Amino acid sequence: MRDAAIDLIAAGGVEALTARAVAERAGVSPGSVINNFGSMEGLRRACDEHVVALIRVRKAAAMAAGITFDLAGSLREADMGPLGAYLAAVLAEDSPAVAQLVDELGADAVAYSATGVQTGMLRPTDDPRGRAVILTLSGLGTLVMHRHLSRLLGVDLTASGAGPESLAAYIRPLYEFYAGGLFTEEFSARATATLGDLARGQPGAPPGPTASPGGSPSQGPSEIRPDSTEDSDTDAGTAGPGGNDD
Repeated sequence: MRDAAIDLIAAGGVEALTARAVAERAGVSPGSVINNFGSMEGLRRACDEHVVALIRVRKAAAMAAGITFDLAGSLREADMGPLGAYLAAVLAEDSPAVAQLVDELGADAVAYSATGVQTGMLRPTDDPRGRAVILTLSGLGTLVMHRHLSRLLGVDLTASGAGPESLAAYIRPLYEFYAGGLFTEEFSARATATLGDLARGQPGAPPGPTASPGGSPSQGPSEIRPDSTEDSDTDAGTAGPGGNDD
């Protein structure tokens, strides 16, 4: 009955989920659906828990493998049946149930990301929870926008039976972004220094030295702090957001 409910939502959206539809698909009586799950909300919760558990197992296994992770094998086994379409359908809702689903996916991401750092797959970060949340929401957002992804890159993340070749147009730029980063090292160092200043409640240094009335470079207002040199040296050694610290 749970699997039947997932199939129904994946195919027709949340509005397709009724006790009668589940009963017909599962070959049981409508009363059995309610008796087993207490309510349709209980059935939805069981579906969410199942999807979260499957994602947790796959992600945890990948992170535990560390640098020996078999990317090619993972792509061959990337098909998760109706789960992608299920998530794309339910995430469009603004409800406490969806909030709980996202919270659990985010919490799991924090845990398996920590494993990835320990096994050498992921770089460490000063904000593990923040990074995990952003990565989770980014991935879920791509599922919600799957029709546009299909239109622009020809990749349908909700399709069952998709082989690794069909995912390449999505996977290649995704891994390029995560592995190599987006920003240059020079820009990342400057951005990190600025963000460090903001985190300390300071305005941050200007982009470069400003010219004094006599024509020689002079320090900007935020550069006259006694500890500005030490702060910049420290922060510059930390990879910036979107740069080398993915």
